[in-house]
Amino acid sequence: MARMAAAAAAAALRCCLPGLAMGSGFVGPSSSSRGRHAAAEAAPAASLGHRTRVDFPILHQELGGAKLVYFDNGATSQKPSSIMKTLDEYYRSYNSNVHRGIHALSAKATDAYEGARRKVANFVNAADSREIVFTRNATEAINLVAYSWGLSNIKQGDEILLTVAEHHSAIVPWQFVSQKTGATLKYVGLTKEEVPDIEQLKGLLSNKTKMVVVHHVSNVLGSMLPIEEIVTWSKRVGAKVLVDACQSVPHMPVDVQKLGADFLVASSHKMCGPTGVGFMHGTFEMLSSMEPFLGGGEMIADVFNEKSTYAEPPSRFEAGTPAIGEAIGLGAAIDYLSCIGMDQIHEYEKELATYLYESLLSVPNVRIYGPAPSQTDHRAPLCSFNVENVHPTDIADIINLQHGVAIRSGHHCAQILHRTLGINASLHFYNTQEEVDVSIHALKDTIDFLTSKH
Repeated sequence: MARMAAAAAAAALRCCLPGLAMGSGFVGPSSSSRGRHAAAEAAPAASLGHRTRVDFPILHQELGGAKLVYFDNGATSQKPSSIMKTLDEYYRSYNSNVHRGIHALSAKATDAYEGARRKVANFVNAADSREIVFTRNATEAINLVAYSWGLSNIKQGDEILLTVAEHHSAIVPWQFVSQKTGATLKYVGLTKEEVPDIEQLKGLLSNKTKMVVVHHVSNVLGSMLPIEEIVTWSKRVGAKVLVDACQSVPHMPVDVQKLGADFLVASSHKMCGPTGVGFMHGTFEMLSSMEPFLGGGEMIADVFNEKSTYAEPPSRFEAGTPAIGEAIGLGAAIDYLSCIGMDQIHEYEKELATYLYESLLSVPNVRIYGPAPSQTDHRAPLCSFNVENVHPTDIADIINLQHGVAIRSGHHCAQILHRTLGINASLHFYNTQEEVDVSIHALKDTIDFLTSKH
């Protein structure tokens, strides 16, 4: 892996990097957007982000006279050409159903589909590829755990522990479980540094706790939780742990065996892969103990008039025709990330996180949420923020129309967290290149424009 990453860097290999290649790729502010962009394209392609940007066709366009700057990777990442080529090849050359036919096309499709499963398993260091279940997305993966494990193992009087910083997808399914079983939901609050209070979490754990649901990296605060410690504490009281790794798997090495969680979920579309597919990791022993989530073809062993027996994992959780091309595309996205090396990606992004945070601090009246980067506490290369007396949606709209910068505004699927912070909405700069100057300059121009209207 290290040799591959070094070779890629030396040859300026065009590999995908989520949120970096899809960020600005521009350097240095000047008097006009056109001038800035032209000057940037003449600059040497020194950074990892500059070397990869060329692989993303969608970025080679202009909005309102300015070249597109895409910062909305928290919602979905852009896709490099190789992933589109992989999808096109599947549908043009060997489109067929998997695990059903003995003809050549079906065999090739099955090999590619299961090959993608092995790639996912290797990417997160699963002990066995059978521990990887393909789902529509991370949301479906969490629902799978909630319905297949939760409804069978949680009862009235039990407790489900979450943090106020969880994504809606990690909260709502457990609200369903709570309503159906009579279990109690308990929430961990924030510290004064605006990170989930780990000491409070530790104190809330008891023999009543059956499930702990936590993110690995917050999609709003940029903070990272100590999953290994949380798993250790949870196991002492017999609780299971589900980790939402949507914001970590694409950006850093993730080792499921080292983390030790019972379940871990992630989505393809946030890691340069296609939409419509995600995955769940669970130990084979755990998956074998669970009932199916959906009934239908391929998840069965035998079907009788009154009952059915179920296939071994992962098949028992993949009813019906799966997202075959999308899974194969996810495998291609993993190839693309791996050709750079996740260690290299993570180190680069740590630098970007500090640069982005400090650059935003230069903007007057900006309030950034989450912890400040430090030598010991690294935050993800994203910043959620507000500007005093300016509505975030107005900023997002104008900065896009006038400067071609695509950023997100709203509650980022984290309304409980926003209420905890005392705000209704915020803006989201996510995973930029180190050259964020153009967008910071555009932000200042946008604020000046909006404030001058009042």
